[in-house]
Amino acid sequence: MKSILFWPYQVYAWLIFFPLVAVLTLVFSSLTVLFAWLVNPHFASRVFASTWARVLGFLTPMPVTVEGAENALRDRSYIVASNHQSMFDILVIYGWLKLDLKWVMKAELRKMPAIGIGCEKAGHIFVERRNPKQASQAISEALARLGDGIGILFFPEGTRSPDGHLLPFKKGAFRTAIDQQLPLLPVTLVGTRDILPARSLRIFPGRARMVIHRPIETAGMTLDQVDALMQQSREVITSAMPPELR
Repeated sequence: MKSILFWPYQVYAWLIFFPLVAVLTLVFSSLTVLFAWLVNPHFASRVFASTWARVLGFLTPMPVTVEGAENALRDRSYIVASNHQSMFDILVIYGWLKLDLKWVMKAELRKMPAIGIGCEKAGHIFVERRNPKQASQAISEALARLGDGIGILFFPEGTRSPDGHLLPFKKGAFRTAIDQQLPLLPVTLVGTRDILPARSLRIFPGRARMVIHRPIETAGMTLDQVDALMQQSREVITSAMPPELR
């Protein structure tokens, strides 16, 4: 069926879907900035970022199944660590993980016209990557300012996996979780690579599944346990992946 519908769908994708993505992203980004200023960043992110992601998922179309939603409590903050297979991972997480998600971003991006101020108003966190002390302080200040229900989002692989297998993890998410004494929330995404593979624009509708695992508590951990936390998280994320990718 996919072989029959693939090229007709590409006509829809390039003439309708991708232009709508550009327009809707601009509209919802502007609304996020405006309402972050008028109301607060919590409201703007929860309403507009989630709606943006769900609308684009509907237009794809991309039905999403969520398992373990009870593991992400909206009155707690987490370091969220997810596998990364596709640009559609962002839509699934923003649309269906019911936390106020924040990115840790390079400080240089704050200087970019429009994008910098928009991300700042939405509550995203700017850090100097080569200054761990400043980065820790910036995250601490953001958590204090934004309150509970925050998910600081990391893709520990650092980039999208080309074949779906987990790439080596970087330590940033796990170091941050221990440094902030926040629970680490492992998330497994399945199916997004079939919708839009890494380094490709060959998009096609498909089902996505998000498994939200039980959080790993870091209270009392020290930075000497970063490697152990990273390995534990990797094993948890891998456990929900298809057998051929484990």
